Amino acid sequence: MMLNTVSTSSGPDIVVTGTMAYDTIHTPTGSASEVLGGSATYFALAARLFNYVGIIAVVGNDFRSEDLDLLKSVGIDLTGVEQQAGPTFRWEGRYNNDLSEATTLETQLNVLASFQPAVPALYHHADILFLANLAPDIQLNVLNQYHRRPRMIAADTMNFWIENARPDLLTLLKQIDLFIINEGEARLLTGEHNVVKAARAIQALGSFDLVIKRGGYGAILFHNDEIFAIPSYPLEEVIDTTGAGDSFAGGFLGALSIEPTRIRKAMIMGNLVASFTVEAFSVKRLVELTWPVLKERYLAFREIVRLEDL
Repeated sequence: MMLNTVSTSSGPDIVVTGTMAYDTIHTPTGSASEVLGGSATYFALAARLFNYVGIIAVVGNDFRSEDLDLLKSVGIDLTGVEQQAGPTFRWEGRYNNDLSEATTLETQLNVLASFQPAVPALYHHADILFLANLAPDIQLNVLNQYHRRPRMIAADTMNFWIENARPDLLTLLKQIDLFIINEGEARLLTGEHNVVKAARAIQALGSFDLVIKRGGYGAILFHNDEIFAIPSYPLEEVIDTTGAGDSFAGGFLGALSIEPTRIRKAMIMGNLVASFTVEAFSVKRLVELTWPVLKERYLAFREIVRLEDL
């Protein structure tokens, strides 16, 4: 069953396919049980600050109506969200003391195990498509359904797919414009320890720009022959880093959707949106976030990284 939602006749400018989930999270500062999460959820809540976003995902019949209403209330299109009989995808993880890495305690695929995504007709004119972390064959399935190639196709992946679905992942990399992964995944994919060497080896697998996320150390963009590195925004307290990478992608691609040539500014926007995500459990800070608040942090960050002339 596809969910009913209000949408414009032209459809979303940005489409994401990924997970909508309920997470149980343990950190040194506390725990949160059965809270809203998932890669598509975090991405869409970040990207909606910049443009109209639609989600392709699956949820179970236990997915809370108030969570669907929450996503609709901030302008996210749910035409591509399918509701099936059975429980929603669930993940439970525990973070180490510096919140840099989570240990997975339990994963319940539930309705995600049999998910075969369908791209609604309304979504075929999207300008940007983000293939969030899913099996590469599912990502390819979504991409191959498009009658018209989006202006930008971006993708994410994870260690499990690098190790267990490399042929499909390599096929996907031939068809995308932007690849977003973290530092550990870059090393695993290439066998290179040095991040710059790893980046060059990854870029040789296709014709795309590359962003390597470095957690609390920021991110690096490899664009053509240029390298652009930014630090993370300095925070006094980090509560939960779940969804930070997907929030970064949402802010980054959301900014690119309205200013396609300003890729460095988009990097900063993604970085700053993610800095709000980690200030609370689940999607609380993303839901509250407004453009004026984001702009204020952007101006502050610009001063933090400003260089003096020689």
